[in-house]
Amino acid sequence: MAKHGKNYLEAASKVDREKLYDPSDALNLVKEISTAKFDETVEAAFRLGIDTKRADQQVRGAVVLPHGTGKVKRVLVFAKGEKAKEAEQAGADIVGDEETINKISQGWLDFDVVVATPDMMGQVGRLGRILGPKGLMPNPKTGTVTFEVAKAIQDIKAGKIEYRADKAGNVHAAIGKVSFDTEKLAENLQVLAEALIKAKPAAAKGTYMKSCNVSSTMGPSVPVNVPRLTGR
Repeated sequence: MAKHGKNYLEAASKVDREKLYDPSDALNLVKEISTAKFDETVEAAFRLGIDTKRADQQVRGAVVLPHGTGKVKRVLVFAKGEKAKEAEQAGADIVGDEETINKISQGWLDFDVVVATPDMMGQVGRLGRILGPKGLMPNPKTGTVTFEVAKAIQDIKAGKIEYRADKAGNVHAAIGKVSFDTEKLAENLQVLAEALIKAKPAAAKGTYMKSCNVSSTMGPSVPVNVPRLTGR
C-alpha cells in the first residue's frame, strides 16, 4: 500500500468518503485541499459500465473544453504542399517531414499532439510503435487525421482534449488548473461528462456512468454526485 505524506493525509481527512459531492462543491474542496507549491492540474476520473474486451464497447474521442486546460500544447502537423502552408499559418508549432519522422524514430518527442493529413498517414504509420503507446498517434476518431488542419490546430490550441477508456473502463482527463475559478472547472467537467455520454456504445448495458471523482495532481480524490453532474 502506498504511503502518503502528512500534507496528503491532512487533505484526505477533509474528504467525506461517505458523501457524493455536488460538482461545484467537489471542485471547491479540491482547490481548498491543494497543498503543492505549483499550480496543480485538476483531473477527472470516470468509471464507465463498459466491457472493453468487446470491440463494440470502446469509448474514445475528443472534446473542446470551453475554458481549456491551462496548458499550451505544442502541435506537430504532418502535411505537404498547400496543407503544410495552411498548418504554418494556423499556428502549428512544427510542420513535420521525413526528417521529423527520423528524429521521432530516434526518440525525439518534444510535442503534445500530432495531426496528420490522410495522405501522410502512410509515412506517419511507421511511427505507430513509438506514438501509439504514448497516445500520440493521429486518429480519425479524435479529429487528428484530417485535411482540415487549420481547424484541428485551432481546436487543440483552444482546449481540445482526447479521452479514451482504459482496459478497466476508466477515463482520466485534465479539466483545468487549481488556479481556475470553480465555475470554469465545473463547466469543463460538465462538457467532458456530456461528451462521454454521447460516446456511449449502443452495446453497453446497465449503468453507464458509474462514478466520477475529481482531484488535483498531488491531492486526494473527491467523489462527485453523477446525477447532479449529468442531470440524469
